[in-house]
Amino acid sequence: MKSIILLGDGMADEPLEQLGGKTVLEYAKTPNMDRIARDGCIGLVHTVPPGFLPGSDVANLSVFGYDPSSCYSGRSPLEAASMGVDLAPDDVAFRLNFVTLTAHNGKLYMEDFSAGHITTAEAAELIATLQTELGGEEFHFYPGVSYRHLLVWKGGRDKMVCVPPHDITDQSIEDYLPKGDGADALIHLTNSAQMLLSQHPVNTRRENARQLPASSIWLWGQGRKPQMPTLQTKFGIQSGAVISAVDLIRGIGIYAGLEVIVVPGATGWIDTNYRGKAQAALDALQKHDFVYLHVEAPDEAAHSGSLDDKLTAIESFDRDVVGPVLDGLRCFESWRVLVLPDHPTPVALRTHTDKSVPFALYGSGGEFKAKHPAAGYNEIEAEKSGLVVAKGHKLMEQLLG
Repeated sequence: MKSIILLGDGMADEPLEQLGGKTVLEYAKTPNMDRIARDGCIGLVHTVPPGFLPGSDVANLSVFGYDPSSCYSGRSPLEAASMGVDLAPDDVAFRLNFVTLTAHNGKLYMEDFSAGHITTAEAAELIATLQTELGGEEFHFYPGVSYRHLLVWKGGRDKMVCVPPHDITDQSIEDYLPKGDGADALIHLTNSAQMLLSQHPVNTRRENARQLPASSIWLWGQGRKPQMPTLQTKFGIQSGAVISAVDLIRGIGIYAGLEVIVVPGATGWIDTNYRGKAQAALDALQKHDFVYLHVEAPDEAAHSGSLDDKLTAIESFDRDVVGPVLDGLRCFESWRVLVLPDHPTPVALRTHTDKSVPFALYGSGGEFKAKHPAAGYNEIEAEKSGLVVAKGHKLMEQLLG
């Protein structure tokens, strides 16, 4: 049996007036996801357990089949695994975003949580400078992809409140600086980084090209190394692979015991290599039992508040990922496919919510066939089905049978 999860990050949304009261999924042209919902079954799943913030870390852990209440220690330790950074017991990992801050009425505002989607090469120059000037025994800076990077604090503190930058776009950062034990050290480090970045040649070039500068770092998602069983131990999956442009998802895959497949041109944005990911997944299924294919683009578009980009991302996901995968699965004797987002990211809010999300299951054996076929794949059809998976980590059991 071959099993595959196709996850469009943040696809779920709310009804929008400019779409005639439809959600983005209702309005978008998604014939392939619609086919999965019609020929299989559709329902709602709660991927964010009570008491947890609706982050991609918690939600994707649930989709992978892990109960976050038993293994979640923070987002950044998962990203560290993807970057090949082995955390010691007293290490605390932080996600480091390059962001653009602007001054207004004597306050600093979060203009862009991605520093204008700074390139990986440019960001690597900035991280090298930060490591040279601010790194040492206590702090170590590691380069990642685009605006997403890593800070490891040796002997650091992790019991503090740090807010994701994409949650405060266009807001003053004054009330969202780190709070709690160790916050002063992080704020001092951030201020020092701002001074270094203000005159950095990378930002000079970006400003000359009328691009947003990386005017600051933003630290969040802290945590220590988690303890997680592999999917082989947990579910008996003999071998599997994970495909994503995002270190968070790759890191979960590493802890899950999966092979990480890097696809050229996978960016995490709407220009990502959708078809390359689909082909890589089908190739991986030739030798693996299970594949987790993640596309970040819908979430990034929603965080940016761009309805057009979110529509483009969802339609590209359906056309260039879901469609080719459905066609390619037919060469296998038996297979199952699960399609879903991890959480809603409403365009109007530009951040995640903890509402349930629509999922659709479809298999070669017809075991998921619903008595009353859905009209398509979207939030409304999922709610009408009456099928609800209250604990998100249990959905994996349904996929694997």
